[in-house]
This record gives sequence, structure tokens and C-alpha cells, in this order.
Amino acid sequence: MNDEQRRALLRIAREAITADLTGRKPPPLGSLEIEYPNFGGVFVSLHKGRSLRGCIGTFQPDKPLPEMVQTMAIEAAHDPRFFARPLTAADLPDLDIEISVLSPLQRTKDPLSLELGVHGIYVRRGFRAGCFLPQVATEYGQWTKEEFLSRCCADKAGLPADAWRDPETEVMLFTAEVFSEHELAARSKD
Repeated sequence: MNDEQRRALLRIAREAITADLTGRKPPPLGSLEIEYPNFGGVFVSLHKGRSLRGCIGTFQPDKPLPEMVQTMAIEAAHDPRFFARPLTAADLPDLDIEISVLSPLQRTKDPLSLELGVHGIYVRRGFRAGCFLPQVATEYGQWTKEEFLSRCCADKAGLPADAWRDPETEVMLFTAEVFSEHELAARSKD
């Protein structure tokens, strides 16, 4: 994907969040064509300063990428983890939007084959599941592979920390093309 397409997707996300937080409907998408064959999902993350203020996504894209970004952006603005401190229109100027376009999930029999900072993980056993995007391993310190897997199991999926070692637990890997408003603005200044 080129920077023009990235900017278009970020604009879609910002317009959707702005409309939603000001009580309006998101603007129509028009005829924006971004071909991204075989994408496996999309996440939209919202940061205010260094603080996460929302992150919602899906591994089951059922619409074209621009529509998925619009939907996930609105949902991220209402991330239930931040119910006590909801985003408001006053937060918009300080909000940095990040989009992660995911590859399809690939089950692995060797979870330690993952590459930190390259692979995200999706862990599932029974009705419990959780995921970490690839950037999580490097954003929160330099985790080892074992820490990355264990924290996902315990913190996200509500499983025992070592559940990733159990063959009954599905561990799936994916990659992501990650870009943000802050990153693209910095690149355009160079």
C-alpha cells in the first residue's frame, strides 16, 4: 500500500470518529478503491499522547477495507475498556490514529517460531480468545517470546499464562501493515 492510500484510510477513520463523537453520521465513502487482496482483518488503535484510548478490530473482514476501517474506527472510539473515561470531541485534536491491516491467520504448532515485532498472535481455547498486534511486543518494553505468549494468554484470553504450551490451545500468527497519522506526518516532513 502506498502513502496516499494509507492517508486515505486514516482520513476515513478520523472523519468517522469525528462524526460519531459530534453526533453525526460518518460521511459516505464514495468511490475510494483500495485493493488489498486477501487481507485477514483490520484493527484501529487510538492513542492520546502515550496512552492507549481504544483498540478494536476484527479477524473476519466481511466488507472492503475502507468500510472495515470506518466501522472499526467508530468501535475503537467506544472501546469498553475505557467506559469510565470515554473519548469526547475535545480529545480529537490530540488523538493519533493507527491502523493495522492484518494478513490471514496461520495456525502454528511451534509458537516460539514467531518473530517479535513481526508477528502478532491470536490465542484461542474453547470460548476464550485474545490477541496481541505485532507492535505490542516492542511498545511495552522488550518482551521475550515466552512473555509475549504468556501475557496474551493471561491478560487477553483469561487463560493460564502457560496455556500456549498446551496442544489444545490454538496459537495463530499473523503479520500486519501498521501506519499512523503521527508516523505519516513525520515522514512527510523529511
